[in-house]
Amino acid sequence: MSWYALSGSIEQGLAYGVLALGVYITFRVLHFADLTVDGTFPLGAAVAATLIVAGASPIVAVVVAFLAGMAAGALTGFMHTKMRIAGLLASILTMTALYSVNLRIMGRPNVPLLRQPTLFTHLSEWGFDHPLQALVVFGLLAVAVKLGIDWFLSTEIGLAVRATGDTPAMIRSLGVDTDAMIVLGLAFSNGLVALAGAMMAQYQGYADVGMGLGTIITGLASVILGQALIRPSTVFRATLGAVVGAVLYRLAIYFALGAGFAPTDLRIVTAVIVVLALAGPAIKERFAARKPPTDAELDALAQASRATGDGQPVAVQAGKEGM
Repeated sequence: MSWYALSGSIEQGLAYGVLALGVYITFRVLHFADLTVDGTFPLGAAVAATLIVAGASPIVAVVVAFLAGMAAGALTGFMHTKMRIAGLLASILTMTALYSVNLRIMGRPNVPLLRQPTLFTHLSEWGFDHPLQALVVFGLLAVAVKLGIDWFLSTEIGLAVRATGDTPAMIRSLGVDTDAMIVLGLAFSNGLVALAGAMMAQYQGYADVGMGLGTIITGLASVILGQALIRPSTVFRATLGAVVGAVLYRLAIYFALGAGFAPTDLRIVTAVIVVLALAGPAIKERFAARKPPTDAELDALAQASRATGDGQPVAVQAGKEGM
């Protein structure tokens, strides 16, 4: 285990933190089961890589990738809201179609960027050639996106999007077009996922049609892990948890490889992480329920029983003596 490999895992965690923020919008804000991200992540990479090879600026490539992801998310929202296709099925249809779209964009399964100018090579040319270059770039990007989401969800439109996910009937009665809010949320979410894909393509030096496989699991694991560690009592804490969860997820994979797991076992490791994160609260509640009450708790119960006159203090005292 070297510092180079550890820093690389943190860099990827911060990059996937942008993806996790996009997944947070659909799964936690809109409560929408969106599998489109498995297609929009490689879509962002494909668009960015193709444009860079064609001579476009890396920044322009990232912006166009973001817009392409928004278009894909809006398509899922359109099928769900206007064609009345179930949300899960609509996202699967878009994800399936995007596989062919990505192949059409790249013209082949893989587009290398090893000798092409990227955002990271430009930074090196501008004097910022440091071993922690990618860590700083992805860290600043994750913070900027996180703060942008915090601001957006506090605006009037953002509050309408949140209300659409929580109480659609109420917000609809106030004259808000919930269909438009769903389309907007899905578009914004998948735009962020495509943005993460575009940055990862420049970081890894290639775009591949299969690089989106399991993206939704990565995003879900990141969100679930983050919320298990940081209680999402506010939007700020919830988005922070998504980014922290993405970093912890990549570190968990790093330590799993260091412990001797084969790369082919990473899917099992991911499944175990998600299961433990989901089952953690229930396991904690069961242990808390089995824990015998303390003397202070029994005394408080006895006082409450005397106040209500239900005759329970004797039973409580007997329970105390039996401990």
